[in-house]
Amino acid sequence: MGRLYVFSAPSGAGKSTIINNLEKGVDSIAYSVSHTSRKPRGSEEEGVHYHFVEKDTFSRMIVDGQFVEWAEVYGNLYGTSFSSLDEQTAQGLDVLLDLDHQGAKNIRQHYEDSVLIYVLPPSLDVLEKRLMARGTDDETVIKSRMKKTSNEIKQCVWYDYIIVNDDLEKAIKEAQAIILSVRCRTDQQAPIVKEMFDVPFP
Repeated sequence: MGRLYVFSAPSGAGKSTIINNLEKGVDSIAYSVSHTSRKPRGSEEEGVHYHFVEKDTFSRMIVDGQFVEWAEVYGNLYGTSFSSLDEQTAQGLDVLLDLDHQGAKNIRQHYEDSVLIYVLPPSLDVLEKRLMARGTDDETVIKSRMKKTSNEIKQCVWYDYIIVNDDLEKAIKEAQAIILSVRCRTDQQAPIVKEMFDVPFP
């Protein structure tokens, strides 16, 4: 069985880049395929980037308790379904999720062995400069986002691991190291070792 790895971070901390590199650099890794009520954009494919469903269908799935977590973003619904996660982990894949702290809490509530990782910038000043350099938001929006970020970062205290992204290559290696070390845990290796060497694990 695979395991869930939840990554959280303030916008601009480099979380998405780290996740993308993990998918390329670590075997048996998959990205969580979420459901959404919005229409596909550009080259997005069903079942690859998202599971695209009508808003009414999504709402029924909420009522039926099919989502581990869900949220409404700019009028569109996004959610992570139990079935999608269970299907991927049953294939032996470790699944990466990109969620905020509330989503991470929901995952931990339902999947106790999930691994929660918080990515931090080197400082708030550096983070603000990164957001400014993107050129996607005006200064007013960035200032408002920075105020929220200070409170968001306080949530990192209950995560399992913290990665400070002051050097992207180092941060990627640290994320890889976390996944590889968890794979070597005794509880992960027990079924294999028991079968190979008849070791009587409790």
